[in-house]
Amino acid sequence: MTDTPDWSLVLHGGAGSIERHRLTAAQDRGVRAALALALDTGGAILSAGGGALDAVEAAVRVLEEDPHFNAGRGAAFTREGTIELDAAIMDGRTRAAGAVAGLTATRSPVGLARRVMEASPHVLLSGDGAERFARDQGIAAQDPAWFATDERRRQLDELLARNADAFDIDMKYGTVGAVARDAAGHLAAATSTGGVTGKRWGRIGDSPLIGAGTYADDRSAAISCTGSGEFFIRVGVGHEIGARIRLSGETPQAAADAVMAEVRALGGTGGVIVTAPGGEAVWSFTTPGMYRARATAAGLREVAVYGDE
Repeated sequence: MTDTPDWSLVLHGGAGSIERHRLTAAQDRGVRAALALALDTGGAILSAGGGALDAVEAAVRVLEEDPHFNAGRGAAFTREGTIELDAAIMDGRTRAAGAVAGLTATRSPVGLARRVMEASPHVLLSGDGAERFARDQGIAAQDPAWFATDERRRQLDELLARNADAFDIDMKYGTVGAVARDAAGHLAAATSTGGVTGKRWGRIGDSPLIGAGTYADDRSAAISCTGSGEFFIRVGVGHEIGARIRLSGETPQAAADAVMAEVRALGGTGGVIVTAPGGEAVWSFTTPGMYRARATAAGLREVAVYGDE
């Protein structure tokens, strides 16, 4: 055991125009219950002495199964009415990473991302090739209809009715993610997403891009992002936060706030979650709300939705 604080776990379920008047009471309860379940699932692994990598994968899998979020079941529709899923996972010990993009039939994209990391010589697989790899690994295909929900289809229909060239009219980035520090002091990050409503041409955002939407390095921090992905890619948000911590000695909160301000200055919005070798469990967002949760071995446990919480 190290002398730094014990384990910590931080989750997000997306950021955006998440305000009290926009969510029904049932939606509010459903989101909080799912975040709490994911927090308990990952926290149980960490409190038992398990690794950060296992904890972030398990937590993200819970959120992928819940239709309140834009990942796995409940993912956003493309402009053509299909669903394309992206995910990534990274191990802070070795900076090993795995990612997938453009999946259409794999139930747990984050689970497949981990197989890419551990069972292939590559980091990022996409489309049909990624699906073939999934079958080779014994990961069963899921009927694409399983991922679809009436609410996501309504969002696409509304977007197309307003402006066929726009995307994500509601500014709700429901990407899910988790970062953790385990009792041995190791970090890990994982992110999973359905992208943005109305995306076209095989668009891929920041979530599966190592150093942009997902990053983990035991020397600095583990980061998972949600928001307007094009801007997060241009800034290299995950790596940028880690570099500020490692090279400039900034606190995780200061680094996260500074990089999110940079994204905002370029015209992007969203949020990040961060944990670091010292056990910090922080978040930063520039939107009205962000689905988020955190827990530590010291007894902190928080689930929040709106910006004023």
